[in-house]
Amino acid sequence: MAGNNEAAARSILRNVGGEGNLVSVMRCATRLRLEVADSSKVNRRALEQVEGVIQLAGTDERPQVVLGARTASVYEELVKLPGVAAHEDDSGVKVEKNALATFMDTVSGIFLPVIGVMAGAGMLKALLILCTTIGVLAEADGTYRILWAAADGIFTYIPLFLGYTSSKKFGANPFIGMAIAAGLISQDLAAAKTAGEAVSFLGIPVTLVTYTSNVMPIIFACYLSSKWEKFLSKRIPSAVHFLVPMLCLVVMVPLTFVVIGPVMNWVGNLLADGYQRIVALNPVVAGGLLGFVWPVCVMFGIQRCFVPIVMNNIATLGHDTLFVITGPNNFAQAGACLGVLLKTKRASVKEVATPAAVSALLAGTTEPAIYGINLKYKRPFYIAMVFTGIGGAIVAASGTYVPALIDTSLLTLPAYLASGVGPFVGFCAAAAISYFGSAICSYLFGFNDSMVIDEAADGAVEGE
Repeated sequence: MAGNNEAAARSILRNVGGEGNLVSVMRCATRLRLEVADSSKVNRRALEQVEGVIQLAGTDERPQVVLGARTASVYEELVKLPGVAAHEDDSGVKVEKNALATFMDTVSGIFLPVIGVMAGAGMLKALLILCTTIGVLAEADGTYRILWAAADGIFTYIPLFLGYTSSKKFGANPFIGMAIAAGLISQDLAAAKTAGEAVSFLGIPVTLVTYTSNVMPIIFACYLSSKWEKFLSKRIPSAVHFLVPMLCLVVMVPLTFVVIGPVMNWVGNLLADGYQRIVALNPVVAGGLLGFVWPVCVMFGIQRCFVPIVMNNIATLGHDTLFVITGPNNFAQAGACLGVLLKTKRASVKEVATPAAVSALLAGTTEPAIYGINLKYKRPFYIAMVFTGIGGAIVAASGTYVPALIDTSLLTLPAYLASGVGPFVGFCAAAAISYFGSAICSYLFGFNDSMVIDEAADGAVEGE
């Protein structure tokens, strides 16, 4: 399999124009996110035919190669190839981007490296909630407290992680970013805030903000710090270059406490309050619309752009509902894929649909189901959109929420007990309706084997 992954990596690199054309490469759970300098050198048809590639998404300038479970393995082989690792952070090649592309690239670069561990910690929180609900553990137990520390640590000290990833994304020293974050979560100043103590800097009053679990202040602080660091690096002699980190801390930490932190905290509260008001205005309509369009967001790979809003909701409200309302999409995509799996008699379709349906249901990884089956045959995808909308309306009306960033799947359902038995039942009902509704409708109306005729013409159908 390692040889297959290496061959796939080489084919991908060749068909995006080679190492000289590859500006950057990142990955998420199921796809490689590439950026190229010259889009005319990208051979989309050849990329789609590379062994293991489920679908090619994105644009020619920013192709996304969907590989499913093989993504991590192919990525490891890709960055080993000559010249590719150098492109991973900054190749120096300037590529024109619109505002949306820049925003997506920035958010992905900052949050993707920590999404996996946040999801794992969220899953651990879900298991602990289940254990306390059924009486296996009590919150006062040492075992519970230690495991809760393991689950809650990344969310409490998320500024440290984002200080690293943000600085790296902005082309600055990531350890300076971490040092700024460490200053913001100072226990001394946190205690001063709790005690209501008045604090000032050089006579300027400081509005103390809770920076633990907060994401927006550190990202903006690291962005400005990157500009300041580059300015200093060009003007300070290498013999005394150690002054650069000191001057970054001397300027950026006070600036964040005095200006950036309070302003971004206000913006974060405004966003959280605005989101809450929109959902509260008419939960059924808001949840239905959000659920209906969510599969399209996943299709274009922009769902992770909503992570800052989710993290902001958790920091300001103590919980999130956005990813909960959109959670039925995972069950709807799994169900639609299952409907195709049960209906088809073609071995080639079953080979793709079986693992895709299982991974969407048990792991919440829907890209293989979307690209490999549902979107490919269109009707199952449209059916999943409808049932995701129905599920989203039910969830919003039920008031279900979760206390952490959690990937929705059958295995993470206990996490939704945090919102109470009633909301939990509401979410389970939404998940069941989305799953079985999509499966039944896809089986009856969404697919038949005649849709695979074009594949047969291309010699892609096996066992016929």
